[in-house]
Amino acid sequence: MKKTMLLILTAVFLVLAGCGQGATPSSNQAANTNDSGATTENTDNKELTTLKVASLPAPMDAILLLVKPLLVEDGINLDIVEMSDNIQPNDALANKEVDANFFQHVPYAEAYNEAKGANIVPVQPVYNALYAGYSKKYKSIDELPNKAIIAIPNDPPNIAHSLLLLEQNDMIELKEGVGIKATLQDITSNPKDFQFKEVDLLTLNRMMDDADLVTMYPAYAKPLGLSAKKDALIVEKDMQAFAITLMAREDNKNDPAILKLAERMRGPEVEKFLKEEYTDTYPAF
Repeated sequence: MKKTMLLILTAVFLVLAGCGQGATPSSNQAANTNDSGATTENTDNKELTTLKVASLPAPMDAILLLVKPLLVEDGINLDIVEMSDNIQPNDALANKEVDANFFQHVPYAEAYNEAKGANIVPVQPVYNALYAGYSKKYKSIDELPNKAIIAIPNDPPNIAHSLLLLEQNDMIELKEGVGIKATLQDITSNPKDFQFKEVDLLTLNRMMDDADLVTMYPAYAKPLGLSAKKDALIVEKDMQAFAITLMAREDNKNDPAILKLAERMRGPEVEKFLKEEYTDTYPAF
């Protein structure tokens, strides 16, 4: 009898012990869920729409980083894909690897479309960057000698931008009406016989030692400690055609997430940032 009772008590103890072991993981699981917030994060992720935008270094990526937390309030997770050259962002957009890009002006996008058969379209002009000419050798534009070497970008839209800059400052004359399609062949007057050296946009600032004048955007002049307003020999006058613009594709330009991004990029936070942090730019909205 005692032996039987002992067996029964042992069995009961094992059952209770088993129940206790089963309850512990369940309790721990609940605690982990509460402490880590994993469930909330999963729920949040489902609620957020991810928008992938290709960009280049500051100020382009800086503006996107500025609006990123604001977009969370709008249910959008902004995934910024920083790239290293001026071709990748358009290739990625055309191939639907990203939803939009932010690094270029409209003439540059149009030239890409024509060359690649793509359909990249403007959504929101964001800022104008003061395009300017810098020199390490001379203090004024009048000092440039005959046959001075002028380094300019090697892509057609920015060749035109450079030539318009020079024309605005009475250094050359262009064929009437060529505007943003200007080429070197459209120069009708070049009194000092300036010589042009075409260089990749991203390496222009390396030409400061070799060229007599280098035409650059603020994004490439700033790393050299140069400011258009303080250091440039010539600065462009207002050219809205070259505003740096948020771009999408024809098939997604009206996507609500992209339109919300455009709205944030023309907001007061961006306007303040451009005026206070990047003084060689000004809002285009």
